[in-house]
Amino acid sequence: MKIIPVILSGGVGSRLWPLSREHFPKQCLPLTDAQFSLLQQTANRTNDLDVSSPIIVCNEDHRFLIAQQLQEIGVKGASIILEPKGRNTAPAIALAALEAKYKEHEDTLLLVLPADHVIRDIKAFETAIEKATELAKSASLVTFGIQPTRPETGYGYIRSGENYTVAEFVEKPNLVTAEQYLASGDFLWNSGMFLFSAQVYLEELATHRNDISQAVSQAYAQRNADMDFVRVDEKLFSACPSESIDYAVMELTKKAKVVPYVGDWSDIGAWDALYDYTEKDKDQNVLLGDVMSEGSSNCLIRSESRLVAAVGVQDLVVVETADAVLVMDKNNAQDVKKIVKRIQSEGREEHMYHTTVHRPWGTYQTVDLGDRHQVKRIMVKPGEKLSVQMHHHRAEHWVVVSGTAKVQNGDNEILLTENESTYIPVGVVHALENPGKIPLQLVEVQSGSYLGEDDIVRFSDRYGR
Repeated sequence: MKIIPVILSGGVGSRLWPLSREHFPKQCLPLTDAQFSLLQQTANRTNDLDVSSPIIVCNEDHRFLIAQQLQEIGVKGASIILEPKGRNTAPAIALAALEAKYKEHEDTLLLVLPADHVIRDIKAFETAIEKATELAKSASLVTFGIQPTRPETGYGYIRSGENYTVAEFVEKPNLVTAEQYLASGDFLWNSGMFLFSAQVYLEELATHRNDISQAVSQAYAQRNADMDFVRVDEKLFSACPSESIDYAVMELTKKAKVVPYVGDWSDIGAWDALYDYTEKDKDQNVLLGDVMSEGSSNCLIRSESRLVAAVGVQDLVVVETADAVLVMDKNNAQDVKKIVKRIQSEGREEHMYHTTVHRPWGTYQTVDLGDRHQVKRIMVKPGEKLSVQMHHHRAEHWVVVSGTAKVQNGDNEILLTENESTYIPVGVVHALENPGKIPLQLVEVQSGSYLGEDDIVRFSDRYGR
């Protein structure tokens, strides 16, 4: 039976704000590796296994970012299924199971992996997968349990029985109970990773939560292909109940098994987890980026855009980005969500975007913003093109810094190179393209009565927006 990796990438990771944002979530960040994001590490984790091309389940806003990151590491033939609305893991995995059956035209095994986990002991992980595969071929629904290393209160637990049976699923315990679980040796952390037959999962879902099964099946049946993406019916899928695979299937089925993974693992759920996981200096500090520390200890300090200096502080998390700075007692890492909720409730946007915003054609960065003007630094990748568009409320002035720009400005088509510019009045149809072999860098100066991103009327767009 073929194994298809299924990577679940629907979350945002708000406890890792200000680095993780709604439009650039934690799984797309290089948090534990200077070269690869968590998503890329997850995809690379199956390189030495005999597996088919992966299935990725993600939300609409992340589709181009995820496609780009997969392309960067050479992943080909992936199916990227877009969830119109987050409905938790049971429906997401059902979508992947239906896609697997459609792709392979036969029963397959799904190796379900959250996109934001870190596993460094690959050999131990492969050993666990080998055992899980044996069980899954016998129609078991296998979950992976992590051998606990500490009395953790942030995870659910699984009490294991004989012959890999699941004796009990347990909710997140208090500290005293977690210490008892650790001492007993019978409990494993519930990892959220699984291996099972696509067909068996769908059958068990239909048995225990037929409402979810029917809703997902109907939404998938009305799917359509959009470039490299699979779009399911928005109305039908949004009507699906939201439920985790644990509650919908694993805690109800008689086919559940648990295989222990004894090795290095973390879900990097919050800043304290990243601190625990990262190598420290002699003062037990994790210093990332342009950081200076004098007399400080037990801190995680990360700089993204400027020098951060810390003097005589202990047990702090300090994270600096271009538009926000987080200063927090390391023991209050779970409370970052409260700040994110306040940002949302006050109508701000720091929870949504970084100052550098990623688009399928490249990036733009806002460097100055006033009541009637905005200055952006724009990068267009070679061969890419922005939509043919116009604006009702703003004019734009483009100045090429490096590279070559092919510009449609009304009825005129012009070629601009370094230090050349063009002016686009309000209401004029225009487009920007990079016909060259190197990135196009330009400065855009906007002026007008309204400068919002929703003042864009698109006439054509190669990315289907």
